[in-house]
Amino acid sequence: MSKTKPFSISRRLVSMAYQKVRSNKGAGGVDGVSLSEFHAGYRDHLYRLWNRMSSGSYVPPPVRLQEIPKKGGGLRPLGIPTVADRIAQTVVRGLLEPSLELIFHKDSYGYRPGKSAIKALSCVRERCWKQNWVVDLDIKGYFDNIPHELLMKAVRRHCQVRWMLLYIERWLKAPLQRRDGAVVERTKGVPQGSIIGPVLANLYLHYGMDKWLEREYPECRFERYADDAIIHCRSMSEAVKLKQALSDRLKACGLELHPDKTQIVYCKDSNRRQKGSQQMSFDFPGYTFKPRLAQNSRRGEWFTNWLPAVSGKSMRSMNEKMCKWQVLRKTTNTLEEVAAEINPVLTGWINYYSKFYKTKLVNFMHIVNVKLASWARRKYKNLRASEMKAIRWLHGVSVRQPKLFAHWTLLGSKPTIDNRSRVTGDCYARFYKNLGAAMPGFTN
Repeated sequence: MSKTKPFSISRRLVSMAYQKVRSNKGAGGVDGVSLSEFHAGYRDHLYRLWNRMSSGSYVPPPVRLQEIPKKGGGLRPLGIPTVADRIAQTVVRGLLEPSLELIFHKDSYGYRPGKSAIKALSCVRERCWKQNWVVDLDIKGYFDNIPHELLMKAVRRHCQVRWMLLYIERWLKAPLQRRDGAVVERTKGVPQGSIIGPVLANLYLHYGMDKWLEREYPECRFERYADDAIIHCRSMSEAVKLKQALSDRLKACGLELHPDKTQIVYCKDSNRRQKGSQQMSFDFPGYTFKPRLAQNSRRGEWFTNWLPAVSGKSMRSMNEKMCKWQVLRKTTNTLEEVAAEINPVLTGWINYYSKFYKTKLVNFMHIVNVKLASWARRKYKNLRASEMKAIRWLHGVSVRQPKLFAHWTLLGSKPTIDNRSRVTGDCYARFYKNLGAAMPGFTN
C-alpha cells in the first residue's frame, strides 16, 4: 500500500475497466462528457479517477435519469452514470462478481456470465411439460425498492474490502438528476442502468427469494431472470400456498408482489384438460407461453402443446421501432443503404425471437416487406399506382439478392408467400389493406 494512499487499487484494473466501458459504448452522464470526449484525454481522466479512488475521496456524481417506454406501457426509469463513474463501478464489479458467482443459484439467469434469457426460456418450457401449474411472479418496482441496509448486510457477507464497501454504499446513495436539473435524493433502490446494480440486485434476491424457495419449497423448481420468475407447482393448492408464503417473505425483505402481474397459471395441453382454470398463459422475457398447435414429427398428427412464442408486447415494441425508422422516410437513399441500416436490428430480433415457435415471428416479419414496399412506392414513380406492383418489384429484388435483408432468409421465399402463412397476388393486397384494422399502427 502506498504511504500516501489509504487504499491499494491497481492502475491496471482501472485501465482494463475503461477498455470494457469503451467497448460497451453508451451515453454520457450529468457532466455531459461523451465517450469520445473522455477518450481524447483518457490518460488524465483515468489517473484522476485512480487517484481519487485510492485516496478515498471519490464521490460519485448524480446519476442522470432517463425514462424509456416499457413494452407493457408506462416508463422505465434508467440511471445513466458518467463515463468515469461507469469505469469505477466496472472495477468493483470485476472484483466482486467472481466470488458471488460461486454462490448464486443455478436457476438465476439474469445479468450473469454464461447465463441468458434463452437458457431460462428453454428450462421453463421443459419444466412446464412436467408440472401442471406455475406461479408467474413479478415484484413491484423491484430495483427502486431494495432496502439499502439489508442489501449492504448481504454485501458485507461476501466482501470485506474496505474501499469496495465504501464505494458501493456511495453508489447506492448517489442522487438522481432529472432532465430539468432537479436532484432527487435516494434512500432505497438500485438504479437500473448502472454497472454495479445488476450484481447487487441479484445478490439481494439470492437471499430474499432463491435460497428461501430452495429451503422452504424444494419440490418447486423455479427460473428467475432479474425480478421476473416462474415457479413450478404440482397442484393449484400448492401454488396458492406458495404465492401467499412468498408474498409474506418478500414483505419481510421490504418488497411487494405486483398484485396484477403475479398470477397462478395452468399449463394446458392435449393431455391436461382440467376445467375452471381462468389463466392459461404467461409472459417471460419477450415470449408468451400458452397452448399452441404442434405436429408430431413421426405420425404427422396435430395436438395442443404448451409452448413459448414471441409475445404480443414484443411485436408491438418491434413495430413501434420500425415506425420510427428514419431510413424508410427518406427517398434519397438506396435499397442497399436501407438494408445496411435495418439489418442489424432485424438480425437481433431474429436471433432472439426465432428460438421457439418460429412461425409466429415469420408471420410478423411480413410487415417489414409491407414497409419496404411502401418506401419503394414513395421512391419510384412507376410503383405508386399499385401496392401489388411494389410487391412484385420487391420480389424481383429478392430473387436477385436473396440475402439483402436479414428477414428474407427467415421467410424462406421472401416477399412471396404460400397459402398457409405467406401472401401472393391479391392475397397480399388484402393483407396490406386489412393490416391497419387488425393491428393498429402496423402500416404507419
